[in-house]
Amino acid sequence: MSLFRGRWVAALATLTAAASTPPAQAQTAPGAAADLEEITVTARKRDETYRDVPITLNVFTEQAIEAAGIEKPGDFIAMIPNMTLVETQNAGSAFVTVRGISQARNSEPSVAVLVDGVLETNPAEFDQELFDIQQIEVLKGPQGALYGRNAIGGAIIIRTKEPGDEWAGTARVGVGNGDSERAQLALSGPLNDSKTLKFAASANFYNTGGFLENTYLHQKADPARDYSGRMRLLWEPSDDFTADLRVSGSYLHTQAFYFVIPRANEANPFSTFTTPPDANNVSTPITVNNPGEDNRDIFDTALKIDIKRPYGTITSISAYNVTKEIATGDAYDFRPIADSIYHALLGFDLNQSQFLNVKAFSQELRFTSPTSDRFNWLAGAYFVHTDRFISTGNMVDTGAGVFPVYETPRLTGPNRSFTFLADTQNNNAWALFGDATYEISRQWELDVAARYDQDERQNTTNTPTAFLPDPADSYSGEVRKHTWSELQPKGTLRYKPADDLTLYGGWSRGFRSGGFNQTGVGAVARANNVLGVNDLFAGEVADTWEVGMKSQMLERRVNVDFSLFDTKSHNGYFFVFLPANSTQNLGNLDATYKGAELAINAKATDHLDLYASAGYTDSKITNMADRTVIGNQAPLVTKDTFNAGAQYHQPLRGEINGVVRVDYRYLGRTWWDPYNVTSRDPVSLVDLRTGLDATRWSLMAWSKNLTNKLYNAEFSPGGFLWRAPPRMYGVDYTYHF
Repeated sequence: MSLFRGRWVAALATLTAAASTPPAQAQTAPGAAADLEEITVTARKRDETYRDVPITLNVFTEQAIEAAGIEKPGDFIAMIPNMTLVETQNAGSAFVTVRGISQARNSEPSVAVLVDGVLETNPAEFDQELFDIQQIEVLKGPQGALYGRNAIGGAIIIRTKEPGDEWAGTARVGVGNGDSERAQLALSGPLNDSKTLKFAASANFYNTGGFLENTYLHQKADPARDYSGRMRLLWEPSDDFTADLRVSGSYLHTQAFYFVIPRANEANPFSTFTTPPDANNVSTPITVNNPGEDNRDIFDTALKIDIKRPYGTITSISAYNVTKEIATGDAYDFRPIADSIYHALLGFDLNQSQFLNVKAFSQELRFTSPTSDRFNWLAGAYFVHTDRFISTGNMVDTGAGVFPVYETPRLTGPNRSFTFLADTQNNNAWALFGDATYEISRQWELDVAARYDQDERQNTTNTPTAFLPDPADSYSGEVRKHTWSELQPKGTLRYKPADDLTLYGGWSRGFRSGGFNQTGVGAVARANNVLGVNDLFAGEVADTWEVGMKSQMLERRVNVDFSLFDTKSHNGYFFVFLPANSTQNLGNLDATYKGAELAINAKATDHLDLYASAGYTDSKITNMADRTVIGNQAPLVTKDTFNAGAQYHQPLRGEINGVVRVDYRYLGRTWWDPYNVTSRDPVSLVDLRTGLDATRWSLMAWSKNLTNKLYNAEFSPGGFLWRAPPRMYGVDYTYHF
């Protein structure tokens, strides 16, 4: 029996065991799906119960977030079948893959991310600390009909805690290995006697000395310090008007580019080129001589206004965002100067710098019909303007450290620029969308939605002429324009033969825009015999058929969700690194993705919660410029995933409970590039939490990667390996007041 089939059998066995237990009061489940109690979700931009939504949906309530110790996006993504997150290179590089639809460096995201109803306009801001969160919803399959371009693989909806009518707060402190420390504070309450004006404010501080060893510098490669904060003002002068103002900011200081590229013969720099790629190599140490820096600043502000009238609700959402990130460090092949391949070839080594500056303004207007038993609809329009500057380049490594390079090359002093590319983008995108739901009968419902997105982009080359790879192919000041557009329809039929059983099926289309590789990389790619990489890469369209089931059993003691999907993707992304000019580039390929998912939550006893979930994705490349890859697995796809866990709580004295929670995660074989030159072997990970829990406080000891599994979080074409974190552990104390 294969490992994958064995895990599906184990999941079904869990269901059978749970179903045989005697009835008890349902409580919050610890797993990645919904609570056993009915909860409200906003997947279709209106409040509905989880069971009524005909979408494959994973929900994390406030209780589930706290029970699982969710602090970053990777924590909840790790608990979702057929979904993975790769955190690599620098803070702004985090790639979500869902049901095979993947993301790459400098690409549009594979999922739409909304925080309090506001769409994130830049994927570099996704991987942030999560604190003071009310609920997280993860929608799978193309959601472009409502959430627009880039919701090609799904959508992530994050809701922060709303201001309350009574004064309340939460304080949390924690320490851990790697000299780690964390502190959080959240306050909420009314600002006037009538309680029409309320606020919520929260702050987060995290600091660590790091966990991964740089054996050359004899220090940690991954120290980090993060300051984050958020404030919400909620004004409700009447039942018919609400204004919700949110302001948030984040500052992260860490390091970047501590890649590993193994050599068969470490004493021979040229063996870098002849060493077979190996995604499972964990013995070659990190030896960068430039620790560099990675500083990311994010500022967000948004205003949401709801005006209720007898004929419906008018919603306006205005948002502004600024994201800046400067990342510096060693360059290929990430070794000390004397041992580097460039020193052997050129007589000197290189380091690198990358700078990103993105500003975006967006506006959404939406009308939602009054809630009806039979017919509900909404319609809206969306606009976003984005200004983006990006520069990348190499400098000569003189041993004096690495210096950041922003908008112009470094022409004087140590570490002068050896290569430099820079582009400015001015983008305008708009969309019209609508959704209509009609209850044909008490059992049947039809949902039809559609959205038209148009994305116009203008790219200006800011690279000085002296640094252009081929001045005959491009020139400084060159302006390139392109418009991507697509209609994204969706149709879903829901059937409820009983209150505790929902069946659904339908078809949907997802779309994400293409874009511009940095000017001149097409010529460099051709000179290096790389097929399919040009200065322009195409937009992706994915069509998906899906059928699914949601059921509850034994008085809501057991939840079972199951779905099947079949996706055809045209012009998906693949990633290419060109060491000749140290650029990260995208090409296009076609692929199919077929798979299934099963998720089970069970309240086995009054004190024991169980969950299990499994996912399977079979991918196949069907077309690419290099025809030799047809039939291979698509990049960044993990073929099968499995999750299982248990949480046990035992009353001890008064209101105090002892708590033990174990989470297990299996990541199947993973491919990283169209050529399938190497794959990562399956990985098994265990997390543990145990401690004391009371009404107003908790004291928890925890460990992530308890067994200290050593593996690579990413293999990137060119032989780049990025180490996953080793075992981490600590203690947290939380107090509610």
